[in-house]
Amino acid sequence: MSGNPDPSDIIVRFAPSPTGRLHVGNARAALFNFLFARKNGGRFMLRMDDTDDARSTAEFAAAIEEDLRWLGLTHDIFARQSERLAAYEAAAEKLKADGRLYPAYESAVELDRRRKRQHARGLPPVYDRAALDLTDEDRAALEAEGRKPHWRFKLAHEHTTFEDMIQGHVEVDGASLSDPVLIREDGRFLYTLPSIVDDIDFRVSHVIRGSDHITNTGVQIQIIRALGAAPPAFAHYSLLNGPEGKPLSKRDDAERFSLRALREAGYEAMALNALLARLGTPEPVEPCLSLATLAEGFDISSLGRSDIRFDPADLARVNAACLHLMSYAQAQPRLAALSADLGEAFWDAVKPNLVLFADAADWARIVEGPVEPVIEERDFAAAAAASLPPEPWDQATWGLWTDAVKQATGRKGKALFMPLRLALTGLTHGPELKNLLPLIGRERAKARLSGLTA
Repeated sequence: MSGNPDPSDIIVRFAPSPTGRLHVGNARAALFNFLFARKNGGRFMLRMDDTDDARSTAEFAAAIEEDLRWLGLTHDIFARQSERLAAYEAAAEKLKADGRLYPAYESAVELDRRRKRQHARGLPPVYDRAALDLTDEDRAALEAEGRKPHWRFKLAHEHTTFEDMIQGHVEVDGASLSDPVLIREDGRFLYTLPSIVDDIDFRVSHVIRGSDHITNTGVQIQIIRALGAAPPAFAHYSLLNGPEGKPLSKRDDAERFSLRALREAGYEAMALNALLARLGTPEPVEPCLSLATLAEGFDISSLGRSDIRFDPADLARVNAACLHLMSYAQAQPRLAALSADLGEAFWDAVKPNLVLFADAADWARIVEGPVEPVIEERDFAAAAAASLPPEPWDQATWGLWTDAVKQATGRKGKALFMPLRLALTGLTHGPELKNLLPLIGRERAKARLSGLTA
């Protein structure tokens, strides 16, 4: 497929295997497909690739849907491969009838031994198609021994070419590849055939996935054509590695970089979306509170070809920036859930200092108390307390008060301001005190300056 298809024809898919928790690399795959669909008025499909019944679980499938809901990546089409086995059987029968799918009887040990011999002779470890030389009598004898065949697709020894939306012109030499196994000895399908049949049946127009699939794409295009269908468009983006430069995996990075771990750590879904949408592009990473806005600016052709790293420190920076953009109306229900809804003035005062939303509860406790003040010089604190102006207080009160304290004590700069911050908040850092002071109020401020926990 090439050119610009009608938006109603655009269908993309995210197809995870429910064999573990999603990590940020999986989230990036889902996000790119979702943004491409929304940018172009198409549809986004969630497909559970759950034919591996030995490892797939309902719990992992439910967790995947939960993670995608958290990200806001709602699907328009849903399917489970475990419910479509008849379609894969029909495709396999067609390939067998056409001579493109053939039985092979070598065990894993025999294949490994053969690869080692090829390596020792300086030959590429490509399957030698010995199974094609078997006669009906040979196959019957092998099956009489108890052997069951696995089934391989017979690749055409030709160059398969396609124009990748990110990588450009790609050629895959079929002669350099082993005929891929599509069906295991126990009759279970591997990833390839069900994926292709689903892409055909659900009219997937664009396959957007990692660059580690480029060679697979050459193979899959041959199978798609053998089934009488036209290949979709392809886009292979660079891979996302962890901070150490190693590829992310469900097994090794489940705790550090799973979406559940990031959610439980308090990160904003839109912070992760905003970061992943721009990593690997020439565009700067910017905070964003809307998937619609992200989709509007998404250009798949801008994705680079070099692998990139995911650094939690970058996520923390974007997370903070997203919170700084958040209005009180957006924050209010969550503040209420934290018992930290002290009004719009409070939110505007503390949000520039937030890294995680839950930090707002800490600042609510600073405002309402009890706070144990840090009093380094009681005489200075007493003079400051005596200089407190009468209420009502507003943002101008801080300046009026500190001018009065300066006049009374001769203090200025850090020597003036830090003791006041320590007395009022018990901390050396935090939101601007001109904003916090009216929220703390005169009674609590005077008590704290007097050394009382209030």
